[in-house]
Amino acid sequence: MAKLSNIEQTQLILARLMEGGQEDDDTCRELDRLTKMLNDDTKAKNKSQSICEVIDDVCVDTILGYLDMRQADSVRGHAVLSASAYLKAAGEKGNEALRKFFFDRVQRGTYDDYIVAFCVAAAIFPIASDVTADIFLSEGFLPTLDPLMRRKWKSRKVETACLEMLNAASMNSSCREAINKYCADWLEEVVDQDPNELARAIYTTDPQIQVSEGSIAMRRHSVAVQNLAAVILAKLRVGTLKLPLASPPAFEHLHWADLGLQAVPSSAQQTAEGSESRIQQANTSIEDLSKMFSTMILKDPESDKRHSVEGLAYATIQPGIKEEVAHNTELLKALVKILGDAPAKSPLTYGALSIFVNLTRYQPVQSEEEKKMTQLKAYANAVGKLGAPNPLNNDNHVTERCIQVFKAGIVPVLVTHSRHGSVASLNLIVSIISALSVTTTLRGQLSQQGAVNLLIAAASALPDSESQAKRTAAQALARILISTNPALVFGGTRARPQNSAIRPLIYILTPDPTTETRDLLPTFEALMALTNLASTDDDTRVTIIRNAWPEIEELMLSSNNRVSKAAVELICNLVQSVEGITQYADNSPQAANRLHILLALADAEDEGTRSAAGGALASLTAYDAVVTGILKRTRGVEVVLGLCGEKSEDLRHRGAFVVYNMVACEGEAGKAARKEIREKNGIEVLKECTKSSRRAEVVEVTVQALKVLLEQQD
Repeated sequence: MAKLSNIEQTQLILARLMEGGQEDDDTCRELDRLTKMLNDDTKAKNKSQSICEVIDDVCVDTILGYLDMRQADSVRGHAVLSASAYLKAAGEKGNEALRKFFFDRVQRGTYDDYIVAFCVAAAIFPIASDVTADIFLSEGFLPTLDPLMRRKWKSRKVETACLEMLNAASMNSSCREAINKYCADWLEEVVDQDPNELARAIYTTDPQIQVSEGSIAMRRHSVAVQNLAAVILAKLRVGTLKLPLASPPAFEHLHWADLGLQAVPSSAQQTAEGSESRIQQANTSIEDLSKMFSTMILKDPESDKRHSVEGLAYATIQPGIKEEVAHNTELLKALVKILGDAPAKSPLTYGALSIFVNLTRYQPVQSEEEKKMTQLKAYANAVGKLGAPNPLNNDNHVTERCIQVFKAGIVPVLVTHSRHGSVASLNLIVSIISALSVTTTLRGQLSQQGAVNLLIAAASALPDSESQAKRTAAQALARILISTNPALVFGGTRARPQNSAIRPLIYILTPDPTTETRDLLPTFEALMALTNLASTDDDTRVTIIRNAWPEIEELMLSSNNRVSKAAVELICNLVQSVEGITQYADNSPQAANRLHILLALADAEDEGTRSAAGGALASLTAYDAVVTGILKRTRGVEVVLGLCGEKSEDLRHRGAFVVYNMVACEGEAGKAARKEIREKNGIEVLKECTKSSRRAEVVEVTVQALKVLLEQQD
């Protein structure tokens, strides 16, 4: 039998899909085959004929028909992929086919056609936002929705499909403005309706009338419909206010990101671009909507939580609502449970994660110049106080919210989701863990609950395109490792090897090249974490040296005293290994230059830097080559003796130890050291050091050095 061509295979698949009556699994398989054919067609460079040429209006009707809300969820999910692949392969022809499909269905005007048209628009919006927005904003379309939805005899499926479409469209600023203009009143009525109002009115008129539970007459709008309408209103409210946000909510990743499709910009982000600058008058406030979502989550455990969670995610952009949610222990625990039960890569997962991101988000760090610019913008803002920072967003309030979220048991759930989630969800998880790690008192518990393994895995799993998320994961890892004992973190049977933490930390040793502001905090925290790791064993020290020595050397000379000090402290631990000592004692020009830098830092203005450099010299001077190197340097001996004359006992201890190592050295190096130290008035310096010191270990090593100098008359 001859092999079928691509055109023939496509026709056969479409014929099976048109035939219908198959099991859902069979339909999904056919849709997957069609998706693969379309994707291959898009990638093919030398093709005589595109398979899109055989996909006519009837075929498009068939493919899009599987997006109907009355289809099984699995079928709709696979149909989204097929529709996306078709629109990509067909280009403008596909866009025109989509427009024709939509308007043909709407013009027919039957309930069934409305359902399909609205479902397709809702599903396609995140895939092809530009063309779908054009369709949505076509002249005369939106004004017809209000009378359609106000009909005396309604279809709940039409109503639900319409709301799903509005919900997807409200992610776009232009569409959101149009919805606010033409549909806000109707949405308000849906949200405000008392489900029992009509039933009471009928009973008052004629008590003999029997109204069945769930009938259209008794419940004009279901609770689910009210909830979905409330979500749309929440987006309108959030999209209308000029909010002082650090970053927008994460709904651009909602479900579609896992399918590799185009993201839709979030409402808050588009508002920041200037969609409107005034507060719209509204009957139902964002606070009212938040209470409605919270009540649905708490009081109706059997209901579909997706819309309530999505609405609350938008509501929690508001600082006041963040506070209410964060201090509602019952609600937080309910949200943690919802997240724990939610399937990976689902809209519910992203909604719940977005709530926790909003609750725990700190304001971005600003330079002094940026702070001044922010203040000037606040003064110049036409809406007055809306431009000023909200005190509920300050660090103290965010820290308290983070503590409440942690107490609700979020970390183990995040650990579980991180293993099976997508890049989008991993971004959100890393953001939450990073915020929690800012609070020092939580770091040990974060480590115990699996946060370290989570962050190491995330830093490795995130692609290079997600550099900001990788840096966030590495910085959170650094914070935790600064405050915890590496032996406890990496000592368990199921723990990752300690060296697995080194690469993420090295990743943030240098500032982010993609940002204009040079933020040295991640660098400083990475150095401190590496110093902590380097205190454990030689294997760790060797790994750090072989992978990050040039970066560490450069940071020793940083203009920032704290960074320079942290780098020298790391060097102090690294030279406890043979590999570290070799960097200073192999008699090479590079080693001599390194020793020169270390001596200069031992004479630095910052006391902490002097202390760290003195500690490194105390280890290195046990080797003849280093002693000789110090003697060759101008003022090398003066710097060492200068440490002995410091006010700090710790510095005097380091200085005395270096002197002792030098004078006790054997051979020509020791002889030369004793001679120069005597000539530089070293005996008097050591005597004064002995008199000034109160700690036994300082006095003891100083006396030992004096004894060698006095007894060995070279």
